[in-house]
Amino acid sequence: MGELAAEKHVEYILSVEKKKDSFESVVMEHLRMNGAYWGLTTLDLLGKLHAVDVDQIVSWIIKCQHDSGGFGGNIGHDPHVLYTLSAVQVLALFDKLDVLDIEKVSTYVAGLQNEDGSFSGDMWGEIDTRFSYIAICCLSLLHRLDKINVENAVSYIVSCKNLDGGFGCMPGGESHAGQIFCCVGALAITGALHHIDKDLLGWWLCERQVKSGGLNGRPEKLPDVCYSWWVLSSLIMIDRVHWINKEKLVKYILDCQDLDNGGISDRPDDAVDVYHTYFGVAGLSLLEYTGLKAIDPAYALPVDVVNRIFIGRQSKKES
Repeated sequence: MGELAAEKHVEYILSVEKKKDSFESVVMEHLRMNGAYWGLTTLDLLGKLHAVDVDQIVSWIIKCQHDSGGFGGNIGHDPHVLYTLSAVQVLALFDKLDVLDIEKVSTYVAGLQNEDGSFSGDMWGEIDTRFSYIAICCLSLLHRLDKINVENAVSYIVSCKNLDGGFGCMPGGESHAGQIFCCVGALAITGALHHIDKDLLGWWLCERQVKSGGLNGRPEKLPDVCYSWWVLSSLIMIDRVHWINKEKLVKYILDCQDLDNGGISDRPDDAVDVYHTYFGVAGLSLLEYTGLKAIDPAYALPVDVVNRIFIGRQSKKES
């Protein structure tokens, strides 16, 4: 089995930011906030977050905020709950949440909840269980879950549960590993994992492992490194991660590395990108790969960052 080319991946992530005129940068302009979260969290897991200019990044993030309190994917782009969570997560990485008007941001997110407990992604009203997770995760990180109707939010997520134990993007929607992560993560954060049939869902998730060792997102689909996160984190949250072959999954992720230029791809020998580099490294972190910081399966942030937000805050109050 090969090894993680950590230094190469650090160089790759740092180089992506400098290539602002490249094709990849242009087509990703509208979701640069997500790209910042993927790249910076990867650097933190690799112990190299200090390699970036914190003040410059924080300044850019603030420029992406709208009067509504929400954040756009880049300066001048419309606000959406997806980019708002990424902004909060990046600021959490840097321990800079204090630059936010937390009341303003949390009011924006809470205002996206609908009467049935679901969440819209933005003012245009698209509803998806992804947005339920994003809103709950964001508000929890800001200590503002009390601004929404948590009971209704949980009921809506449970209404999206299928007979195979999985979850879809809406009631009756097909089970998909990405949606399952969102629903399991939201239920974990709200203390509602008892609504899940852990054996049934665990069986569906462990069947996502194919012969190569990689994981797919739905039956009969090709494996993809990103599911090393979506599937694995879900299995950890329901305590069924021992149902897959961890060694084969580690090998699959390592086989997807570009050993010359850095970065990780969806499948071996494909083009690399920041998205799959993050989820590959995050998956290895969940698999307790040597040399990586631990990542929290529900919040998708390093464990020390999550502890700082929840435990550090309490200890300051006590002292």
